[in-house]
Amino acid sequence: MFSSYYAIALFFLCFSSPSFGKIPTTLDGPFEPVTVPFDLSLRGNAVDLPETDPRVQHRGEFQIGYDIKPLNPETVKSYVHYGTSNYRLTREATGYAQIYSQLYPFEGLQNYTSGIIHHVRLTGLKPSTKYYYRCGDPYIPAMSSIHHFITMPVSGPRNFPGKIAIVGDLGLTYNTTATVSHISSNKPDLILLVGDVTYANLYLTNGSGSDCYSCDFSQSPIHETYQPRWDYWGRFMQKLISKIPIMVVEGNHETENQAENKTFVAYSTRFAFPSEESHSKSTFYYSFNAGGIHFIMLGSYIAYNESADQYKWLEMDLAKVDRSVTPWLVATWHAPWYTSYHAHYREAECMRVAMEDLLYSNGVDIVFNGHVHAYERSNRVYNYALDQCAPIHITVGDGGNREKMAIGHADEPGGCPEPSTTPDKYMGGFCAANFTSGPANGKFCWDRQPDFSAYRESSFGHGILEVKNATWALWTWYRNQDSEKVAGDQIYIVRQPQICPVRTKVANRWANVV
Repeated sequence: MFSSYYAIALFFLCFSSPSFGKIPTTLDGPFEPVTVPFDLSLRGNAVDLPETDPRVQHRGEFQIGYDIKPLNPETVKSYVHYGTSNYRLTREATGYAQIYSQLYPFEGLQNYTSGIIHHVRLTGLKPSTKYYYRCGDPYIPAMSSIHHFITMPVSGPRNFPGKIAIVGDLGLTYNTTATVSHISSNKPDLILLVGDVTYANLYLTNGSGSDCYSCDFSQSPIHETYQPRWDYWGRFMQKLISKIPIMVVEGNHETENQAENKTFVAYSTRFAFPSEESHSKSTFYYSFNAGGIHFIMLGSYIAYNESADQYKWLEMDLAKVDRSVTPWLVATWHAPWYTSYHAHYREAECMRVAMEDLLYSNGVDIVFNGHVHAYERSNRVYNYALDQCAPIHITVGDGGNREKMAIGHADEPGGCPEPSTTPDKYMGGFCAANFTSGPANGKFCWDRQPDFSAYRESSFGHGILEVKNATWALWTWYRNQDSEKVAGDQIYIVRQPQICPVRTKVANRWANVV
């Protein structure tokens, strides 16, 4: 995989809001909560693609076993030849190669070492331009076939990618194949994967898998993984993400503990992140522009309190956002703050308590999350109260993974979890207490679908965000109805900067930070 960053010119334009059909808009809200009953005929459980499937068959150089010998990445060079014509790839860029290993210091567990992974950065690319490329080492020779991609539009209030696909908790199941096929048919310009990529950690090192690791493999001395699932996932996804840029943020299934207390090694090695460009010290959080949208990718599984590096970075990044250039501000992370499902209910409450004020005061427009294996769209909400200036929170953790679909709700009889069971050990802390105001005053859960929850449905699927101009964007969630793509939820999200000014308190502190 390779990463592409390019210098862009900035310009300022303004225009009025058009009139859009009969699709509802957030101006019509807040909406009465809607629950679509679970369709028992759908495939609520997903089955992983086997390694014998021709779409994932191994042609790489990874090793797994008891006596592995890591490859030497210095034996291969990393080149990309590229240009605006597939007949004349006149430009050349070089990068670096690396490998990683997943090691377990326990008898009977197999170790893994990857094939050689190449990272090459392309610079000086023109916006909204199709480039053709091939990659590899021309001196072996070992070069790929020719692929192509289109760069993002220049940042500005009239320039936006046509379609942005949002998906979470994807995995590599037969439901995944339907989701990816539907994403491809929508012809997106950019893909956001909001965590939980391959689910390699639902397997033992011998390749045995389970829908519930803790249920079936509780005797394992460490949470094992079967790393070849990463190679299978990359092989399957190559047809799509060799031509469509994909930006990824970590989920809990990427933790992947191994020897020496290392975690998230596959995630941090296999993907490219604009951490340096966005002045981040980590692959867990970073930001980037796509035309007139500023995306902030946050880490649910790294420190996020006010004294943490991530929080300080977020303050700095928000302070440098120019809403006359990138009017839309979109944030993503894995574990949702607002969910009414029993699964992961209020699990990320400490992160919400630490960071919500900062995002709200800086006027974040939309939040995308995964983790909960269902779809849910909120009304505009801040601190559990409806607020016309707060962001919309959208959970799309329904990409198709092999774990069971989330069906139960915390507001159903017997559905409210015991508060002490809600924290995630990787997120840290316990902050979820009984509500002190509103309809759920004195309770840990609502006894009906919460007011903040506008629409919820248990089905695999994905979403498409189409930003139309500086204040209007169309959101469409497509459900997988037994492999058919069906538009399940659609709404225009409307910004109102004239009544919701940015109320940031941190701009001055970071005004001179480069």
